[in-house]
Amino acid sequence: MLTPLGLFIAGMLILVQWVEWTADLLNLSALKKVPPAGFEDVYDGEKYARAQNYTRAKTRFGFVDSSVKLAGLLAFWFLGGFGFVDHLVGAWGLSVILTGVMYLGILFVLNELFSLPFSLYATFVLEARFGFNKTTPRTFVLDRVKGLLLTAVIGGPLLALLLWFFGRWGTSAWLWAWGAVTAFTLVLQFVAPTWILPLFNKFTPLPEGELRRAIFDYARRVGFPLTNLFVMDGSKRSSKGNAFFTGFGKNKRIALFDTLVTKQSVEELVGVLAHEIGHHKKGHVWKGFILSAAQTGATLFLLSWALKWSDLFDAFQVSSSIYAGFAVFGILFSPVSFLLSLPLHALSRRNEFEADRYAAETLGTGRALSTGLRKLSADSLANLTPHPFYVFLHHTHPPLVERVRALR
Repeated sequence: MLTPLGLFIAGMLILVQWVEWTADLLNLSALKKVPPAGFEDVYDGEKYARAQNYTRAKTRFGFVDSSVKLAGLLAFWFLGGFGFVDHLVGAWGLSVILTGVMYLGILFVLNELFSLPFSLYATFVLEARFGFNKTTPRTFVLDRVKGLLLTAVIGGPLLALLLWFFGRWGTSAWLWAWGAVTAFTLVLQFVAPTWILPLFNKFTPLPEGELRRAIFDYARRVGFPLTNLFVMDGSKRSSKGNAFFTGFGKNKRIALFDTLVTKQSVEELVGVLAHEIGHHKKGHVWKGFILSAAQTGATLFLLSWALKWSDLFDAFQVSSSIYAGFAVFGILFSPVSFLLSLPLHALSRRNEFEADRYAAETLGTGRALSTGLRKLSADSLANLTPHPFYVFLHHTHPPLVERVRALR
């Protein structure tokens, strides 16, 4: 039987979903029949029509995906699923910490299994229909297995440590947990480029030639200590191109997708790299880490408060255990997390403009980056006219038309 608090939480989950559906519908209504001015050279009539169809297909799939997942969560909850798994694991006679790890691990695996058909459809039907998917069934399976193993090997001990903190230190546990999670995240930023990313993709040093010389010349000119520049086999999974910057210290890594290298000129690729270096020069990586750490601290503080709220455990029909509190707090916090993401998305969009401006100023022109971005959008069938409300809710990057306008 649902309690008043349970009804409130369920209502908030439905409200957030309704807001997102509204944004999706507005986004579809904003689609235009012809590309915006300045994109005619990269979008012919046929390609622009395919881009519109791709947006529609993704949106329709998103409706089904989110509806079924929300319905599945509510059904699992209302039918006593959280309490059933709690009772099942509690009967095994394990230690409190191990019981908690098993409980949360089972919920994680159940969620992964429930989401699997949607991942399969998105990869092998939706993306394949528009010519993007390059993932083989073997790669898909290996990615999932590696992801689960990493979650168990890395996430399991961290979860056990957090359960121990909250069981040992009570009201002050969130401070210890905050320090542990922050330290863990920082260490992960250093080791991920070297130890984790290569588990999923092959990183090959960019070979000697015109492109490597142009990039290193630019890096020296702007005082960026570039040591690791790699080409990543992005074509292993998708035909879409991209580039990214990750890591701290000597383990900083800039990677270009092989699909990007084959489709863009040297000048355009230098523009893309200048944008990535701009993120570093403007301190966006460290600022993002600090903001993420602050959000983690606030979340753990609220968690410590929620663990003392007996009504929350009653709403989900679970025991008043710390591990059950972890699970149900995640659902309670979901609408709050949605709201917290809005200012972070806005900051991210501002950072993208700053990185674009840095690239244009240091290159003396924004033309190369602008051309590269327009090509990227066409190759990925991007929606050039997203609705402002959809951008507000979901976009970490500004609409491409605005970025190109600013570069010009």
